[in-house]
Amino acid sequence: MITANSREDILTRIRQARKHQPVTLPPEPDWKGNSYKEPILPLFQCFADELEAVNGQCTLVYSEAEAMSKVTRMMEEEQISSLFCRDTEIQSLLQAHSVAFRSDPSDFNEMQAGVTRCEYLIARTGSVMVSSAHLSGRQMNVFPPIHIVLAKESQLVPYLEDAYIAMQAKYDTCLPSMISLITGPSRTADIEKTLVLGAHGPKKLWVILVKDKTVAM
Repeated sequence: MITANSREDILTRIRQARKHQPVTLPPEPDWKGNSYKEPILPLFQCFADELEAVNGQCTLVYSEAEAMSKVTRMMEEEQISSLFCRDTEIQSLLQAHSVAFRSDPSDFNEMQAGVTRCEYLIARTGSVMVSSAHLSGRQMNVFPPIHIVLAKESQLVPYLEDAYIAMQAKYDTCLPSMISLITGPSRTADIEKTLVLGAHGPKKLWVILVKDKTVAM
């Protein structure tokens, strides 16, 4: 049984032991150094590596026609009869290259794959920034089993803060009601610590990046 005296004796011994322990201070931070890991150049390669590290896919193409060819090939490999698309600009592109798509709300729940645009691509983390400002809305970023993102090389930025700065400059005081990041397919390991893809969103994320014509190849 521990009495008041024995308790005090134990605490006294602890205090005495602590007096003889050397004081260990944490190392001084490098205040002038870059706290972020530098992205690998070119930015496309950095983005592709980071995205593929989290089970996403990224393909660089040199024209919209080549982008549509990649989409067609993916549809054949995945045995997809048509894409679901709400964005009228993308619809025009799909139609111009004879890529089958649906846009009727009654077909929404039956979609096999969806295609959208994005705001920016963050190279350092392999993340896709999306917002509610686009015609695709919010649902198209989480509902399709396969999510295809069409983007331009000019939308690549090194860090997340660069994307936020660009969004502020783009929308000024009328920021979209939703700005979100997608980093690879939806996944969770909550169930018995087993990684499961597509738990809360798309099972596959594929970014097709079209190289800008103004950029020297």
